[in-house]
Amino acid sequence: MKTRVRPQSTLLQYDRFLVAVAHPDDAEFSSAGTIARLTDAGKHVVIAQVTSGAKGTSDPAQMQMFAIREAEEIESARRLGAEVDFLRQTDGELLPTLELRGVMVRAIRTHRPDVVITHDPFRPYAFHPDHRNVGLSTFDACYPSARDAHAFPEQLAEGLEPHKTAEIWLFNAEFPDLYVDITNVIERKFDSLRAHESQLPDPESTCARVRDRAAELAEEQPFDLAEAFKVVEMRR
Repeated sequence: MKTRVRPQSTLLQYDRFLVAVAHPDDAEFSSAGTIARLTDAGKHVVIAQVTSGAKGTSDPAQMQMFAIREAEEIESARRLGAEVDFLRQTDGELLPTLELRGVMVRAIRTHRPDVVITHDPFRPYAFHPDHRNVGLSTFDACYPSARDAHAFPEQLAEGLEPHKTAEIWLFNAEFPDLYVDITNVIERKFDSLRAHESQLPDPESTCARVRDRAAELAEEQPFDLAEAFKVVEMRR
């Protein structure tokens, strides 16, 4: 069955976006072009950084990776015009628990997004458990938990009111239906990636691969470079 491709106007119909990702640079690899287009259009974008990527090194003597990667993410988000909310969960140890769902509910109730962008937890053969578990916990947080007045009542007591998200956009999806034209903002995507110096020993080679992937995603579209998402409407 052929997937119906959503029009480009879908991108700008909402005003507030929350990008929930497992590690610093996940938002940039998956969605930086989309974030740039949103912020250029005056939309409010927050990156909910679930872990700070403290284990993102092969050097057992490197003990400062937490601070390094947070600083890199702050600079990368600045280049994209986005904000960052560090949730500071433990890198490499995320599980789809009620506790993690509560963390994501808190982020949603705090930032009150119209759209949540996150990892597709349903994609076959998704390798990294942190990616799967952030995607699943965020998905479950959007519906029903964040909107349920009886869920996580301790947050309600703090003044965090229930919130209904209109849509979830899943990146790295098996069957995307929203292809965002990033042709004119690809250098912004590259610039955001270059901020992650600890992770990109050869940034130009990385950017070349990212461009190739963007071109591949745009093969059947009327533009040259794309990022792609599966849109899930939360109409209930």
